[in-house]
Amino acid sequence: QVQLVESGGGLVQAGDSLRLSCKASARTFSIYVMGWFRQAPGKERKFVASISGSGGSTDYADSVKGRFTISRDNAKNTVYLQMNSLKPEDTAVYLCAAARRLPEYSYWGQGTQVTVSS
Repeated sequence: QVQLVESGGGLVQAGDSLRLSCKASARTFSIYVMGWFRQAPGKERKFVASISGSGGSTDYADSVKGRFTISRDNAKNTVYLQMNSLKPEDTAVYLCAAARRLPEYSYWGQGTQVTVSS
């Protein structure tokens, strides 16, 4: 069992920036691929971004490319999501997830709310 705790969400205006953090309890954090997902009310959970264990490889949903940046600090067991130029359509609960073997993310945080007003 790996516990993930997100933080950094909030209410912002369109065009603003926000940085989310996800702290993991994993013994060896670097072996996990880490991902960010988001889910709006009544909608399916969608992939946002992921980062390899070493941090050397990243992937982004087309909707956030050029605006969001995922990073990690393995010494702190933490993954980040820097969100710039936020849009109202970015409004969702953002969830952190960890995968030992893709494509299955086995561990999930409870999420942090991001609300972007127009």
